[in-house]
This record gives sequence, structure tokens and C-alpha cells, in this order.
Amino acid sequence: MSEQDVQENVAFNPNHLLDTLIQRMKLKNDAALARLVEVAPPVISKIRHGRLPVGASLLIRMHEETNISIAELRELMGDRRKKYRLSDAQGKPQAGGSEPA
Repeated sequence: MSEQDVQENVAFNPNHLLDTLIQRMKLKNDAALARLVEVAPPVISKIRHGRLPVGASLLIRMHEETNISIAELRELMGDRRKKYRLSDAQGKPQAGGSEPA
């Protein structure tokens, strides 16, 4: 991990995103947020404790329910990356794989 990556991840905090959504939507707690975005309450708990990342589908659900842009949701979470990179493994055929019929 480069020094720039370390600096970018210092401010990464999904708890800020969750707390802001609870406040803006005038929700009581994490369970109410889970109901709003239609996920199981343990999903929110795992995100809070750093055991689960905020995935794209969850960001989309948050956007749909709150009308907050994806860019703003990412900013609230501290994700300030300008570019996304696919890993080398993505999009390449598997070695020894069979040809489609």
C-alpha cells in the first residue's frame, strides 16, 4: 500500500455515513436504518464494526430512499477516490477453462 493510499484511507469512516443518514432521515437507531434500506440489522452492525464494507448495492438503496447522491454518500463515508481500478484478475478468462458450446 502506497503512502497516498494510507493518507486517503485515514479519513475513511462508514460510521459517519450511517450516523448522518439516521440524523437526516430522523430515524431512531441502526435498526430503523436497516428497515429503511431493506437490509438485516446485522448488516448495519457489521459495517459499523468494520467487518463488512459498504457495497454498491447498499449505496444505491441509500440513494433511492434518501435522494442523496451517490457522490455525497461516498463523501460522507470518507471515500474520496477519483478513480476505480479493476483487479488484474477481473475480465480475464480463467486458465484451463472450457470454451462455450
